[in-house]
Amino acid sequence: MNNSPFVRKAASVQSVMLQVLLALLPGIAAYVWFFGPGILVQLALASAAALAGEAAMLAIRGRPKALFLTDLSAIVTAWLIALSFPPIVPWWLTVTGTLLAVVVIKQLYGGLGQNPFNPAMGAFCLMIVAYPALMSQWPAAGQLDFATQLQLIFGGVREVDAITGATPLDALRTALRSAASPDSELHGLRAAQLMDGPAFGWLGGKGGEWVALGYLVGGLWLIQRRIITWHIPVAFCGALFASALVLWGLRPEGFASPLFHLASGGAMLGAFFILTDPVSGATTARGKLLFAAGAGVLTWVIRSFGAYPDGVAFATLLMNILVPLIDMKTQAPVFGHKKD
Repeated sequence: MNNSPFVRKAASVQSVMLQVLLALLPGIAAYVWFFGPGILVQLALASAAALAGEAAMLAIRGRPKALFLTDLSAIVTAWLIALSFPPIVPWWLTVTGTLLAVVVIKQLYGGLGQNPFNPAMGAFCLMIVAYPALMSQWPAAGQLDFATQLQLIFGGVREVDAITGATPLDALRTALRSAASPDSELHGLRAAQLMDGPAFGWLGGKGGEWVALGYLVGGLWLIQRRIITWHIPVAFCGALFASALVLWGLRPEGFASPLFHLASGGAMLGAFFILTDPVSGATTARGKLLFAAGAGVLTWVIRSFGAYPDGVAFATLLMNILVPLIDMKTQAPVFGHKKD
């Protein structure tokens, strides 16, 4: 701790997790406003599955259930899963992903504080690899009413083309690739000129940019409350912005703008709520900068050249692998000893 006061009351896990949940509320409110209340159903399903899976594993391991079920860590994982999954995925996919996160990625590694990978992002990657079609069904803002969302979540007929369109990241990437082809009628057009479809808003995806703003507001509140530090959000956003700026500046007809990358997909959710996980992320100040910067660059690479609609989840897991090495190499020397 560098600044006064130097004596602070210890924060409990429950208190920290509660503040994280509160910080997510602005983004959730924007999500409901633009995309409908179906996301609330997914949040409830994920929360119930997380608590059930946690209780079952605690009973098997002989650990006190009341203590760990009330620390809200399972609920935070559940909410991050629901917010990163499409809001109209079938109920069983949300439940399966949440159980995998809590049972396999968290509890089988020893529970809270022991898991090397981010549980929510692990669940996302497993589900999008196993069910790519379902995990790519994102509705446009205002496209589906609540009754239709409930029908899709709980077993309705899924006419994909009728209920969804391409995500803003996918739509712009496809358009940019067409613009780069000499044979295309879009040849030579820049990203800003291609962002005139129903999927796009001012900076990013229509509605999604306001959800991102909600996550930004909640994340800044967490920094003000000293629940997280500035290192990871600033390094991630800075690296993502800089990576996008280089090739966008050199070839604007082939790559999306830096602001589009920041305002679209899971960038803000990743910067403030996913990469800042104190268990699976780096712990030293310099390590946090390296960890988040690496995730930012990887996110841009996956978005620009990969086959998946967003790169935050895969970037997070790849950088989780490097956390032990990053922490080891960025530890400050012990006072009174020379650094090797």
